[in-house]
Amino acid sequence: MKKRLRELLEKRRLDEIAELAAERRRVFGLLMSLTFDRESLIAWRSIESMGAAAERVAPDDPDCIRDHLRRLYWLMSEESGGICWRSPEAMAEIAARLPELAQDYVSIVVSLLHEMADEDLDHFRVGILWGIGRLGPMVASELGAVLPAIQACLDDPDPQVRGMAVRCLGRCGQGELLATRKDLLEDDESVVLFENGQLDSTNVGRLFQQVIHGEEIQDGTG
Repeated sequence: MKKRLRELLEKRRLDEIAELAAERRRVFGLLMSLTFDRESLIAWRSIESMGAAAERVAPDDPDCIRDHLRRLYWLMSEESGGICWRSPEAMAEIAARLPELAQDYVSIVVSLLHEMADEDLDHFRVGILWGIGRLGPMVASELGAVLPAIQACLDDPDPQVRGMAVRCLGRCGQGELLATRKDLLEDDESVVLFENGQLDSTNVGRLFQQVIHGEEIQDGTG
């Protein structure tokens, strides 16, 4: 089954994966394991497919989706060893597609950056920022407490973190907070984005320019 899922991910057959999940709930666990795939594109499409599968299964079995969200959250914890680095993205993708069912996890994704800011979260930081950006306008009213943490990420030594922080502010309608950071226009370090099922390369400066000029920033799916 895992081999079959990987083949479908290579072809981006989201509907077929969602139908498989409707027939066999273990598809969710297999998709979670595929977020560890050596190929980043497969890992990202696993996240995307998890959202599509959740959307398909939720009307018939909402408890399955709630259980899966709880497991994703647990897999970030110290108790689990923090082993599922893609958990924030997966939770956000599902919550973005099913905001009413996953309402608690909308808030959790936002709070992660603030609650865990003092811990060793380098491997989660990019995913949390991406997740907040994926939720976008849905979380605009909840951002107050975490805005300083997002802004601090604009000075992170990792360009992927800086780029995701710019994208996050833009997607959440907080682009005006970048007005005093014109220095980022000159930041030409590379950032990788997942858009429309593909991985594309850009840089921090181009993302900054998109936000400042009010250009639409893709939400990572489509």
